[in-house]
Amino acid sequence: MSKHIKDRADFDKVRYANCWEDADVLCKSLQPSEGKRILSVASAGDNSLSLLAGGASVVAVDLSRAQLACVELRREAFRKLNYLDVLAFLGVTPCERRPAIYRDLKSGLSAGARAYWDSQADSIRSGFIHAGKFEGYFKLFRTRILPLVHSKSTILALLEEKSLPDQDEFYRRRWNTIRWRILFRVFFSRFVMGRLGRDPEFFRYVESSVADRILTRTKHALTEIPTHDNPYLRYVLTGNYLAENGNPAESSDHEALPHYLRRENFEPIRSGLDRLTLHHGSVEEAAERLGDFGFDGFNLSDIFEYLDPPLCQKIYRKLLVVARPGARLAYWNMLVPRRVPSTLADSVIRHDDQARELHAQDKAWFYSEFVLEEKI
Repeated sequence: MSKHIKDRADFDKVRYANCWEDADVLCKSLQPSEGKRILSVASAGDNSLSLLAGGASVVAVDLSRAQLACVELRREAFRKLNYLDVLAFLGVTPCERRPAIYRDLKSGLSAGARAYWDSQADSIRSGFIHAGKFEGYFKLFRTRILPLVHSKSTILALLEEKSLPDQDEFYRRRWNTIRWRILFRVFFSRFVMGRLGRDPEFFRYVESSVADRILTRTKHALTEIPTHDNPYLRYVLTGNYLAENGNPAESSDHEALPHYLRRENFEPIRSGLDRLTLHHGSVEEAAERLGDFGFDGFNLSDIFEYLDPPLCQKIYRKLLVVARPGARLAYWNMLVPRRVPSTLADSVIRHDDQARELHAQDKAWFYSEFVLEEKI
């Protein structure tokens, strides 16, 4: 049986309609700037666009053509629409014109992406940031599980601006009930998440309790990170980034948008779209085929935890071949600890202190560890 995730999991549909990794953490770690070249796991495209905002050139790679179709549609939206229309078309703010807008955008898509989105009329109409399997999983949690635990008023109270001590008190007194812990552990178990949220193959190398690890990280997000401007938390609990009837022009709402959707990043992303290259395939294939000029940074998502250690070593070695001196590798571990292989440890510097500091700020709190390493 193949050990590569591309041969074990299903990549035919959109799994993630949004990137569930904090682009603020990513940009602080990779420091994108003019002249830098970054290899980035594409996912839905959010974070690859964020890297463009810093001035870097980005190669966005994914095993899934459906995920690359998400990137293409975002790219065309940024290229042809104004800021508020981008928010409306994607699904952040209300809009009745999405099908008509899509007809204006589709000519800029590749044939494959156009065919995919032509077959997804409902997703376009509803706003395609809600179209992923993972977003559907959170919708089930929000509509079926959460109402059994907390009222809407309690949920909105959680998202109100508070001091961190007040957040901790709110969590202890009102949120962390026995029912919350029981239903959370059931819904975010390996079995349920593998079938409704991610792919069972993504848990192949996980040995500890999935639900307990995520529950611990969720407590961190609700007590040690401000909740009022956390876009990922707001989406999970309410189904969108903005408060109901929210106004992206208001600072409190603006701050709760992901990095790539904040107004100040719109023009830098739009002006940098020609620096974005898309590649269908694996990270190591992209490194081999597009690495002649080298890379200064790597956004690797959490790809290593899906693979066994020998394959991780093989891929890491290939990345180091195309990494320029000082190139940084940034990646997350959710449930499986992965770091630079011991055989390659002399080739990199581990920025463990900075990684821990950034991880403590990580608003996309699901991951248990953030890793930052640099080629010597």
